[in-house]
Amino acid sequence: MKITPKDGIVVVTGAGSGLGRAMARQFCAAGFSVVGMGRQAETLAETGAGLDRFHPVVLDVSDGGAVTREFSRLRDGVGPVAVLVNNAAVYPRKDFLSETGDSFMQTVNTNLGGTVHCTRAALEGMVQTGRGRILNVATFADVAPLPTASAYAVSKGAARIFTRAVVADLADRFPGIVMSDWMPGMLATKMGIADGLDPEVTAAWGVQLALSCDRSLTGSVFEMDREVLEPRGLKSRLKDVILMRRKRARRVSEI
Repeated sequence: MKITPKDGIVVVTGAGSGLGRAMARQFCAAGFSVVGMGRQAETLAETGAGLDRFHPVVLDVSDGGAVTREFSRLRDGVGPVAVLVNNAAVYPRKDFLSETGDSFMQTVNTNLGGTVHCTRAALEGMVQTGRGRILNVATFADVAPLPTASAYAVSKGAARIFTRAVVADLADRFPGIVMSDWMPGMLATKMGIADGLDPEVTAAWGVQLALSCDRSLTGSVFEMDREVLEPRGLKSRLKDVILMRRKRARRVSEI
């Protein structure tokens, strides 16, 4: 089942540059009205250049009150939120001894807090209709943290736990609201690496994934264009062999 422009608008956080910009523009190209959120009006204007369906919103997603007010305004004035892409993140690249408790928590407040605030606000409308799509842009930073990435690794790892926790709370009651994680890979952006993936290419995967409202995607994790299956114990693997069954990782192109 696919989300269509008739279902409502798309909200992309961190839409002022990089992956968020690429995804916002591709959603517009697919016929959706897109609300792009970011902290700088200038970069959002660059994202929306030449796009009639792009609506820039200058917003700090770490400000929970401002997020709640903005989503309420969108529901009343623009339309229901059908898709939320939680993409906004900061990566300050600080050694832990260069951090203070406050600077560390500023990163957490954006990377985790922003995801929490936007998800909670978007769900206000989604639970009324019983349908919606939330895609959280994630990383494996919590599994193997890099040097100078303590705050980033903790906040992004906690955001992955947040996805699973919300799914545990809502999946049974609201099966039509699909929430999952997507790891786009190392990108050629300011937060990424010089020889990383083209954000335009990865954005196409993310957009396709975000527009699929198949209930089987609830709680799933995709890396680039391929599903990441949960590790299975030896007993489960032997049972699969005996019963001649094998769960296959899906491709984005197949959903």
